[in-house]
Amino acid sequence: MFQYFDLSDDQFEKIVVAIGQRLFGAGLMGFAAGIDGGRDAKFKGTADLYPSAAAPWTGCTIIQAKHTNGIDASFSDPAVCNIGNLTGIICDEIPKIKALYQSGEAQNYLLVSNRKLSGVAEPKLVELISDMTGLSIENIALAGTQQLDDWLELFPDAHASLSINPLQSPLIVRPDDLADTIEGFREAVQIVTSDEDRSTPTPRTTLVEKNRLNNMTPDFEALLRKRYLELTADIRRFLADPINENFKASYQEAVEEFNLKIIAKRTDYDTFDDVFNYLLDLLIGRSGILRSNKRLTRAMLYYMYWNCDIGRDKDDQTV
Repeated sequence: MFQYFDLSDDQFEKIVVAIGQRLFGAGLMGFAAGIDGGRDAKFKGTADLYPSAAAPWTGCTIIQAKHTNGIDASFSDPAVCNIGNLTGIICDEIPKIKALYQSGEAQNYLLVSNRKLSGVAEPKLVELISDMTGLSIENIALAGTQQLDDWLELFPDAHASLSINPLQSPLIVRPDDLADTIEGFREAVQIVTSDEDRSTPTPRTTLVEKNRLNNMTPDFEALLRKRYLELTADIRRFLADPINENFKASYQEAVEEFNLKIIAKRTDYDTFDDVFNYLLDLLIGRSGILRSNKRLTRAMLYYMYWNCDIGRDKDDQTV
């Protein structure tokens, strides 16, 4: 199946549309910008198969696709919905969905995201949407990564219709790409050049201790390690090469800026998983270079963490 986090927003929307046309019907209209700036897909009529052939949705169904670049992201993340202060992706959409329902323009709502959806989070979020929009619980649905995988397996023709590269080939670090990425870091965080020498290496804390100090969950770190640990030697060699001294300086400046941002954001997130994904979103949102090299960008961030350049370590627990 697809590595959804490596896709662009447009590619993810194409997957949702391909699946939606099998669930609802060929008349499903793809994602288009509305007058409020949002992007929704829409189906009018009686669905072919959703939520079932025996009891399909009828009327107008609004479908939203919420793509994230974060690895191991979840519907339980505060960025999706912080029930305490009613902020997040879902809460931001509620006024629009409520207006569409009250005007008679929407009878059903389906939100699809490449996030894990637990049996605990799903009923809470559906109930919240129902309470705040007026839609009945039976006419609201959420779909996460497991459901997407199941649908693509159920509808192989939908998968075959997508001309999307799953990006499953091994990631190869090329010096030019890495140089561009490091320069992209510099551009993305708008760093001011400093003459201060910050190139002294920090002794590595063990990963087990590092994860404990930073509250990075074992599953998240294991996934990063599986995908990117083999690249750390390539990155280290590149930075150690005297010919790349300028890029090393840019790297050190990026590290300093990231640590400042981590300090500012730690209280907003429960785990370092969320901090990692926050930094990734910040980077690719500000740099076209990084947006086109998301896997390499993620590998660089992991190297910073693995090398004890960002996050707390046993000697300095302030970030």
